Amino acid sequence: MTTLFISDLHLDAERPAITDLFGQFIAKEARGAEAVYILGDLFEAWVGDDDPSVTGAFVADALRGLADSGVPVYFVRGNRDFLVGDSYARRSGMSILPDPVVVMLYGKPTLLMHGDTLCTDDVAYQQFRAQTRDPTWQRQFLSQPLVARTAFAAQARAASKAHQSGLKAQGAMDAITDVSEATVEATMARFGIDTLIHGHTHRPAVHARNGNKRIVLGDWYEQGSVLRVDGRGAVLSAL
Repeated sequence: MTTLFISDLHLDAERPAITDLFGQFIAKEARGAEAVYILGDLFEAWVGDDDPSVTGAFVADALRGLADSGVPVYFVRGNRDFLVGDSYARRSGMSILPDPVVVMLYGKPTLLMHGDTLCTDDVAYQQFRAQTRDPTWQRQFLSQPLVARTAFAAQARAASKAHQSGLKAQGAMDAITDVSEATVEATMARFGIDTLIHGHTHRPAVHARNGNKRIVLGDWYEQGSVLRVDGRGAVLSAL
């Protein structure tokens, strides 16, 4: 049996081919898995569980079918879908995990994260993250009409693109938006864990440093990306 990890699908009505690819993955390979972990940014944006989007409904039905078949589905919120709530989780049949979380993976304790909290050199993003994770801010945001929340999400995406464009112009994009190695080492030391799996940076790779292993999941903008882990090891590959 194999445990599957995915992240950064950024599913959106504007990219139906990737949503279809996700549906095929869930209906085929995932049905034979021991468990499926989604480490954030399943959606391009999520403004509340009351959003009646076709993409959200499709994903919920696909994941519910997988869970009902006996495959556990676990979800860690990302920076794009941090407002996914208990209502949608129940509808989808998935369990929401804290970020970070330690799981036992074939007898080995492994740290799972979305990964955005590791990018501590991006000060502007970390400030925005702190604001939007505040429970009071979230209650006030979710109390607004759906149209207002959708407009805010669009503005936030535009601001994010502008921020990244500015970093590219300065030649600082790669350094600022990737993880801080010091933060990675401090986080792993805090948990006493030597293996970390995360997404967010869209830089799929397996890093070995100071006796630690860090596996970075790929995004699903152009193709699928999946990490397959069993008792023999881990394989990161495209779909």
